Amino acid sequence: MSFDRYGHDILSSTTSRSHRPAPTPDQPAERGLVVEEVTTGFVGAVTRVEKSGGLHIVVLEDRHGKLRSFRLGPGFWVDGKAVNLTAPVAAAARAPQRTASGSVSAPTHPARVALGSRIWVEGRHDAELIEKVWGDDLRYEGIVVELLDGIDNLEQALHEFDPQPDRKAAILVDHLVAGSKEYRIAQQITQKFGSDNVLVLGHPYVDVWQAVKPHRIGLDQWPTIDRSVEWKEGILAHLGWPHESQTDIAQGWKRILGSVRGYADLEPTLIGRVEELIDFITA
Repeated sequence: MSFDRYGHDILSSTTSRSHRPAPTPDQPAERGLVVEEVTTGFVGAVTRVEKSGGLHIVVLEDRHGKLRSFRLGPGFWVDGKAVNLTAPVAAAARAPQRTASGSVSAPTHPARVALGSRIWVEGRHDAELIEKVWGDDLRYEGIVVELLDGIDNLEQALHEFDPQPDRKAAILVDHLVAGSKEYRIAQQITQKFGSDNVLVLGHPYVDVWQAVKPHRIGLDQWPTIDRSVEWKEGILAHLGWPHESQTDIAQGWKRILGSVRGYADLEPTLIGRVEELIDFITA
């Protein structure tokens, strides 16, 4: 004999819960799905779902090629079972969501504690561009980007930082080409601090602005600016944008940065270097 240790619930329905009908499941109206509309008995394959008068309508085609339209919802059978026919899930919604850097978005998680390691960049514009494209990835890994305010301060900054295996320094340098001042400094830093905990990489561009593909701002290519003209002012003048003050330069960069939608709008040379720096820190 079974024994109910909690006794009979006098507030429960006299009808057992186990005998209540199960809810009708939802069934996305995917193209090609064969369904029966129970009121008319019409059987056909889904050809499309469309909106009409604010309602979702499913269009069915029977084996003779006849088309009938019905309102989505209950009243359909699939494989002999009642279903609520619903709009199909858009392909974009089913595809993995990606960050601006092209990485698959990670599930939502609590904020991570920042790593001891750092990525250093020469200026604010470098930091803002990296944040726009790689910001989600950096926050997921707990990586902080800091400003150097110029590579001339790099050696002193590294002495103060004191790189260690759990406190690596990954540095992104502008105009890192053979024979440049930046190239010589990078060599000296590598010789002095080694390559285990310090990595200096760079792109070949005069300024990180050039790492944005020129067509994003209506150029076929970035122009060559005379050495007697401050480079950013020359670029803005070439574009026909205001260029006479620091405010003009800030607004010009804001327009350039605003044209960047993701990694595909950047030159591969910059993309590769930033990815290497992230890998160096997280390895």
